[in-house]
Amino acid sequence: MAINLVKGQRIEIGLSKVGVGLGWDPNEGTGFDFDLDASAFMLGANKKLPAEDFFVFYNNPQSPDGAVESSGDDTTGGSSDGDDETLTVDLTKVDSKIQEIVFTVTIHEFETRKQNFGQIRNSFIRIYNVQTNEEIAKYELDEDFSVETAVEFGRLYKRGNEWKFEAMGVGYKGGLQYFVDKYV
Repeated sequence: MAINLVKGQRIEIGLSKVGVGLGWDPNEGTGFDFDLDASAFMLGANKKLPAEDFFVFYNNPQSPDGAVESSGDDTTGGSSDGDDETLTVDLTKVDSKIQEIVFTVTIHEFETRKQNFGQIRNSFIRIYNVQTNEEIAKYELDEDFSVETAVEFGRLYKRGNEWKFEAMGVGYKGGLQYFVDKYV
């Protein structure tokens, strides 16, 4: 049975290959589709990218070590199968320089479209076993992010030889560039 996480909660992963699924449902009536973008920032001990190609997103769909891969860009959300975008992580391939992988979601063209997370329903991140598709944990973003346009949903981090997951739920005003500036 899957664990429903709360902000700040941490769990052990116990798997070598996990899927990180992100989903959302747009509210109706804004006039534009909601194009949310899932990204992964693979960080070293200094909380920075060791190289730019450790930033995985729709324009760089795979990390140089082959550990993180993006499913691509879903430009509308509301997928009937639940996950709108997925990042697959093979923890056995993660470069030894990497200590954590932060998963972010940003709203594409939020300024032009005048959109924020307060206009999105049912947004979540879930961790699941890639081999069986069994859900391990789910974190639903139920807080009211009425002005935020970028969210750090969660992170995988290494403690000793074990990988753990932490539900973060930290919102920011800004877009993908905000996170690039933060982690480069």
